[in-house]
Amino acid sequence: MSATIGSAVSAAILAATNVTKIFRGGDGNEIRVLDGVDLTVARGEMVAIIGASGAGKSTLLHVLGALERPTAGDVRLAEVDITAMSDESLAALRNHSVGFVFQFHHLLKEFSAVENVMMPLRIAGIAPAAARRRAMELLNRVGLVPRAHHRPSEMSGGEQQRTAVARALAMQPPLLLADEPSGNLDHQNAESLHDLFAELAREMGLGLVVVTHNRSLASRAGRVLLLEDGRLRDNSGTEGSV
Repeated sequence: MSATIGSAVSAAILAATNVTKIFRGGDGNEIRVLDGVDLTVARGEMVAIIGASGAGKSTLLHVLGALERPTAGDVRLAEVDITAMSDESLAALRNHSVGFVFQFHHLLKEFSAVENVMMPLRIAGIAPAAARRRAMELLNRVGLVPRAHHRPSEMSGGEQQRTAVARALAMQPPLLLADEPSGNLDHQNAESLHDLFAELAREMGLGLVVVTHNRSLASRAGRVLLLEDGRLRDNSGTEGSV
């Protein structure tokens, strides 16, 4: 097993060790998408993962966020081995400890921005008034208070994605995972979102892992890692890396 890519394990909010993910193809043969991935991410750190399309970047993100189980290896979040958890416990962990931002915002179209951000809080049983206060705090943090009562169809793409970021942070998760979060945005909105991610990791002490093909977003990260042949290697500072 190779040395873990990242900060000291004791300082890690996220630690993946020897993570392997194997799928079965239509012919029954094994497809080894991840092959002994090691990664640690510290609080307040932003890590970008790059690689060719089909390299397994989204699969890795899903394993790190407990959306999928690895075939082998383990993932620890705040020193808890999440791969040993039951399905029920994993679902609870995802709801409270991991925030997800995807290329598509997946906002509920019939609800306003503040109602969308409130949704995870209400599902968790938090009273409406407290959930609304928390949602407005987060919308203020992402610069969207003036749009709080607008529905997704009444917002720009950048505003929709910022709302999705606020929703991902509703439960104050220690880990935020983003999969091509600016892939559908124009340059100006993308740059604004990139700055926001870097600020959130630094100011909120999040562990932030972002999968991207965008050079500008990757440049905001403290480390850039290349996923190739199922393994991660440090790609920080490499020209033409994204």
